[in-house]
Amino acid sequence: MEEKLVSVITPLYNSANFISHTIESVLNQTYENWEMIIIDDNSTDDSVNIVEEYVKRDDRIRLIKLKKNSGPAIARNKGIKEARGRYIAFLDADDLWLPEKLEKQLKFMNEYDLAFTYSSYKLIDEEGNNLGEFITREEITYNSMLKTCSVGCLTAIYDTEKLGKVYMPNILKRQDYGLWLKILRQIGSTKGILEPLAIYRIRKNSISSNKLVAAKYQWKVYREIEKLPLLKSAYYFMWYAYYGFKKYKSK
Repeated sequence: MEEKLVSVITPLYNSANFISHTIESVLNQTYENWEMIIIDDNSTDDSVNIVEEYVKRDDRIRLIKLKKNSGPAIARNKGIKEARGRYIAFLDADDLWLPEKLEKQLKFMNEYDLAFTYSSYKLIDEEGNNLGEFITREEITYNSMLKTCSVGCLTAIYDTEKLGKVYMPNILKRQDYGLWLKILRQIGSTKGILEPLAIYRIRKNSISSNKLVAAKYQWKVYREIEKLPLLKSAYYFMWYAYYGFKKYKSK
């Protein structure tokens, strides 16, 4: 398979404790034709200095500095705009990829002629301790995604040759979910890889304190982004709540 360029989009904000591990996980990819676009959202810690050292060592890594703190949607969209690759992939500044992630996923995309794919992923805490796995669904549709999000941002890749450049809605949270819905509205359905190919880090301030905030933005996606009628929004929100209850009850 000819190695087409992959643009890895990484928003960065005060992740000095993790960003080097994130970058190393990209450097360790068996698929080597990538560019990593790191968009700093006005970090106040040592994040930028750490990234600048990597930029000096590898010209595949690019750093873009935003003039003011603008949130992850604007940061990611800036990365998408600047991307030169055929494929757009996402990796947040505290998450990791397993070494064969790009190689396996791009082979899968080509084998099944897919415009958008995703995979399962492992879970760790801030210290790197194993917290289990999230096993995704083998196939998703627009309607199934309205009920529950089965795509982890750190696993998603889409093909700009098939879709063009598709941007995230400018909301504070659930902007990646909004992007998956936008793509699925265009393609109808797609397939994912059940094997975990990435590692999601659960931060202490994101476990339970943000459940109500996440629910608020879930509703915002239904009503303002997808513009669903009130009753249809309520129907899908009940499914969202059900899957959320089921998920946390099983832990």
